[in-house]
Amino acid sequence: MTEKNHNKNISHCTVSRRDLLALGLLTAASAVLPVNAFAAQKEPSCKELNLYNANTHEHLNTVYWKDGLYLPDELEKIKHIFRDFHTGTEKDIDKNLLDLLCELKDELKCKDPYHIVSGYRTPKTNARLRKRNKRAAKKSLHMFGKAVDIRIPGYSLKGMRRVAMKIHAGGVGYYPTSKFLHLDVGEVRYWRG
Repeated sequence: MTEKNHNKNISHCTVSRRDLLALGLLTAASAVLPVNAFAAQKEPSCKELNLYNANTHEHLNTVYWKDGLYLPDELEKIKHIFRDFHTGTEKDIDKNLLDLLCELKDELKCKDPYHIVSGYRTPKTNARLRKRNKRAAKKSLHMFGKAVDIRIPGYSLKGMRRVAMKIHAGGVGYYPTSKFLHLDVGEVRYWRG
């Protein structure tokens, strides 16, 4: 490359003072924006659920997560209220399901308790349910503490379904005749029962 061509290429790469200033402002802005965006979507300091078991008539209002930690004593209380009421058997409830319920509550701006129609189910209870209703899933996520059937008296089931589908965090089953919404943290899918 001749010196003349070399100098010509260099002149195309020069940056004006104005360009440098604009680049500096963009860099400074990009350093500030993520912090502001993060501040707007800040993680809550606690997560709370208001639960009522429609079969046992027990009520639980609990903060189950605080300052980044799940609270074991509160998870035990949740496990108890979600228990298979036919047998009294308890199982750990998937934390993602609890977080889904919490997010749904926040999206609905709801303070009323979730009425639990069906939480954890033992395999025996699930088999008995399948004998009565062939549409009940053979490998139901209820048996793994990953599903719940709920309603909130006074809230539109259709509206709850729409918000749950928008969250896009698992299965959403709509049962208008039985008046409950099935939520699980399995694959994202939707159905009407």
